[in-house]
Amino acid sequence: MNETLSGQMTIRGISGSPGICIGKAYIVDREGVNLIKRYPVSESMVPSEIARFKNAVTKAKNDHAKVIESLDHDLGENLNILETHMVLFKDKMLYGKTIETISRDKINAEWALRKVSTQVKSMFQQIDDQYLKDRVNDIVQVSDKIMSHLVGAQDIKIRDINKRVILVAHDLSPADASQIQLESIKGFVTDRGGKNSHTSIVAKSLKIPSVLGLGRATVSINNDDILIVDGSSGIIIVNPEEDTLFKYEERMARFEAYRADIERDSHLPAVTRDGISLNLMANIELVEEVVSAKDNGANGVGLFRTEFLYLDLKRFPTEDELLKKYKELVELMNPEPVTIRTLDINGDKVNPYLDPVEEANPALGLRAVRFCLENEDIFSTQLKAILRAAAFGNIKLLIPMISCVEEIVRVKKVLNKAILELEDEDKIFNKDIPLGIMIEVPSAVIMAEELATHVDFFSIGTNDLIQYSMAIDRSNRRVAHLYQALNPAVLKMIKMTYDAAQKKGIELVMCGEMAGDPINIPVLLGLGLTNLSMNSASIPVVKKMIRSMDFNLAGKNAKKLFEFQTTEETITFIQKEYKEILPYRETED
Repeated sequence: MNETLSGQMTIRGISGSPGICIGKAYIVDREGVNLIKRYPVSESMVPSEIARFKNAVTKAKNDHAKVIESLDHDLGENLNILETHMVLFKDKMLYGKTIETISRDKINAEWALRKVSTQVKSMFQQIDDQYLKDRVNDIVQVSDKIMSHLVGAQDIKIRDINKRVILVAHDLSPADASQIQLESIKGFVTDRGGKNSHTSIVAKSLKIPSVLGLGRATVSINNDDILIVDGSSGIIIVNPEEDTLFKYEERMARFEAYRADIERDSHLPAVTRDGISLNLMANIELVEEVVSAKDNGANGVGLFRTEFLYLDLKRFPTEDELLKKYKELVELMNPEPVTIRTLDINGDKVNPYLDPVEEANPALGLRAVRFCLENEDIFSTQLKAILRAAAFGNIKLLIPMISCVEEIVRVKKVLNKAILELEDEDKIFNKDIPLGIMIEVPSAVIMAEELATHVDFFSIGTNDLIQYSMAIDRSNRRVAHLYQALNPAVLKMIKMTYDAAQKKGIELVMCGEMAGDPINIPVLLGLGLTNLSMNSASIPVVKKMIRSMDFNLAGKNAKKLFEFQTTEETITFIQKEYKEILPYRETED
């Protein structure tokens, strides 16, 4: 929702990470094709619009020719495809029809090209012949290259931005967000995304404000517009008036002072007033984040997400490349434990160098352990690297998205085979590492007791557990309001998992973002959880809360929670019962 008051515009979205920043907008648009606008062209301007289109085609064609010239001419089929694209730049269906559409409809070249390419794509999809049907991809790719010159879109490398700005993007992949340089980027806002999307998780670890799910921010905001990003309230203000600017500068100073106060005590232990000690660990994506984890007082790494190395390399890394990263990580954290999660690819982290497979719903498709078991060679390479790294530090192995006993049985077979191969290769490794699974789908909760007999520990991944149990896409802003960690159904599943772990005598950790939100801490302590892993930046705040709480009282209060039927009742109870120790939160005026 947009509100315009006296020239300034307020756009409401979803809080991605807390804090306030003020600065100039920097539009990062890889999707110029999707963001183009239609506008009429007068009769007298039609020739110049056609000339603009022809000029874009020439530039795109020249770029393409340079690519072909730079390649090895023994590339066979790949070179044939590129040469086919060269012909398509002047194809009658694309080139001729676009010029005809500009003349006939008197519309801008971008809209005409989009209209024609959509029509061509639809036509080819009706053809039975697979060879001809596949040709539509060539046409779409050529159309996109021409379009990029028409709209001036560039594939911007975020790590190369060298001025202090606020990023404005249609979307940022986790790989994009991980490129952010703190000396340049103050914060970011996106059209897409939700509270606990992976992009939000990266923003929290970087401690920069972000607002997601804004809808059409990339259309409403121009380069160099002045923005206020309030990541705590989930709003942005475009071109604020002077009094608004002054008010938010004061708020920003107060928030920074509060954060500094919290971080000063980050070295203190997480012990409740009645003497119960909790183990707080960090969720990280990059080895470089170890510094932040230690600075914030983490007792180890409770979740190391391994897929970012794969995304950065644009290919599958070798066993030795993986070993180098894992060894560096465990040596930096030693003697504290490091839990390495195996590859969780596809879903919301689609790998650009895999053969594209159309999945109607990737979140329910071939991702995480399913992908690994389908690609045993890739999985085995990673397992061997983890086992070898375990010779240099304290490693736990974590398997994501287990949904049934059969999957963990198959995983253990692959693991045992990897151990035998390492023995045959006479490599140094440690096979005696704890094996755990992520509890993040409802079937795993229901089968928790049975699954516990096959593993050493459980790790509750609340991000996906909430998504799958509530049947919502956590990156979809239309249903983001349903993504509630304190929903009674979610709390019951956590309790079921805790009870199963206790009964079978295995360790239980929570590594989802739920563990890092202070309002959830009284509930988690009340349910008996003492091992929590979260974004590094959340650790000091959670520690402060824990030191102000009574563990036994939290247990008594938690029993009352199961009397409630709605999320609102639970939140109201916590806010009332723990109002003296809940952290600072400044609301809008």
